[in-house]
Amino acid sequence: MVTVYDVPPDRLIKKLGEHLKKEKKLTVPEWALYVKTGIHREKPPVNDDWWFVRGAAVLRKIYIKGPIGSERLRAEFGGVRDRGSKPYRAVKGSGKIIRTLLQQLEEAGLVTAKERKGRMITPQGQSLLDRLSKEVFDEIAAENPELTKY
Repeated sequence: MVTVYDVPPDRLIKKLGEHLKKEKKLTVPEWALYVKTGIHREKPPVNDDWWFVRGAAVLRKIYIKGPIGSERLRAEFGGVRDRGSKPYRAVKGSGKIIRTLLQQLEEAGLVTAKERKGRMITPQGQSLLDRLSKEVFDEIAAENPELTKY
């Protein structure tokens, strides 16, 4: 059985983002057009579908590292801040984006809150990710027939 661990993250996140957009499981807030994804960024994202891509990435992180809270997810999506002549420092990503995505994923039934532990994936969410992982693996196997042995 193919799982999230067996496929490249970039291809899975892209396919999952397209699925979330097509199924209308996530809705883009009106403020998302103008917001940066963290203090370490200079400009807002260029990709118009960045909300769905970030939602897919959050869902994948919850699958792999769950149960996980919003503060840890902020650290996962953070980066390094340019402080001029001072050394770079690690900073966290935007908390508003993470919290809003977690709420939307919870409303969609893909994640659930575990008391005092954070969010964890539901069986419905795990099934979705495993199914899309299988589709990605089949696409990769079609490109590289040697993988069909596994």
